[in-house]
Amino acid sequence: MSCLASCCASLTCGLCTSVASGITKRSARIAYCGLFGVSLIVSWILRQFAAPLLKHLSWINTSDNLSNEWFQIQAVLRVSMGNFLFFGILALIMIGVKDQNDKRDAVHHGGWIAKIIIWTLLIVLMFLVPNVIITIYGFISKFGAGLFLLVQVIMLLDATHSWNDSWVAKDEQKWYLALLAVSVVCYLSAFTFSGLLFIWFNPSGHDCGLNVFFLVTTIILGFSFAVIALHPKVNGSLLPASVISIYCAYVCYTGLSNEPRDYECNGLHNKSKAVSASTLILGMLTTVLSVLYSALRAGSSTTFLSPPSSPRSGDKKPLLDSDELEAGKGKNETESKPVSYSYTFFHLIFALASMYSAMLLSGWTSSSENPDLIDVGWTSVWVRICTEWVTAGLYVWSLVAPLFFPDREFY
Repeated sequence: MSCLASCCASLTCGLCTSVASGITKRSARIAYCGLFGVSLIVSWILRQFAAPLLKHLSWINTSDNLSNEWFQIQAVLRVSMGNFLFFGILALIMIGVKDQNDKRDAVHHGGWIAKIIIWTLLIVLMFLVPNVIITIYGFISKFGAGLFLLVQVIMLLDATHSWNDSWVAKDEQKWYLALLAVSVVCYLSAFTFSGLLFIWFNPSGHDCGLNVFFLVTTIILGFSFAVIALHPKVNGSLLPASVISIYCAYVCYTGLSNEPRDYECNGLHNKSKAVSASTLILGMLTTVLSVLYSALRAGSSTTFLSPPSSPRSGDKKPLLDSDELEAGKGKNETESKPVSYSYTFFHLIFALASMYSAMLLSGWTSSSENPDLIDVGWTSVWVRICTEWVTAGLYVWSLVAPLFFPDREFY
């Protein structure tokens, strides 16, 4: 039996190693994405269940007046800080990697057992540091999370302009008609959605002036985007304007839906006081998927901090993913094969995403009427609304800036 158990354990370990090796050979980004997803799940589990344990740690429980919610936030921030240090250290190590002949390319793609051990140790060590360090990290995380949201916005602007340019470059009538059709559908969806938000977040019989202000501003911004984009002096298009409009409407919705559950103007949730397990799981999965997608998309972009040898988005023949090129090293070991994205920026985005996820799970480290809820409270509301306004400002600036600085490219 002992021999059989040993063989089973060995085979299982070998299978896991083989699967992990196969994944990382195809794309190391998938492996980092999975590791980051595990960190979010660990954060949520500790947030829900680790408070009683933390109360027994004297260097964390330094007062008798600390609430259960405070310990939940501590658990989230400590896991986040370990994750941040892991990706931050990798970002520093990868500075200046331009081609696959660099020895650090192997560090980025391999050594996963060692990296998982280091990642685990960093998270465990964070539960041994004094509270003051975690407090400072929580304060800094608010700015890091804001920067992550800013990167999301810039990525959206870049994607919409690239989408529009790619269809216009085809120079065929059917593609112009497709641009018009998509633009009209996006605008109709944005304004229809905004109308529904008036019903959900401006219930009759209540004075919901703040919600009305948010919604009216969103609608005005949508019209403004079209007017500015179609102005003769502006090199704009209706497609990016419509996509940004529907995005702003969505961000406004997420902000309003994060209002406290007992707020009379939150007609979508004010009748639901209890939080079911399915609601929490759905909210957690949504958070994990959105953060992972944003980090992976931004971290793999060649738009930001691309290595000099990497192709830009306008190149006709983009390079293969460096993860895929790695398999062809046997053909010519001395040939210099450039990486197709910045490893430093990739890890930096995941470091910022660690801060952002901590803010989501801790309610931006502010008190909430229900600590079991994820990302609910007035702080979350204002973060979303400000994100919408920053998105609008950046989009308008991308349209009008060439008028003031004609020699520079803004998208």
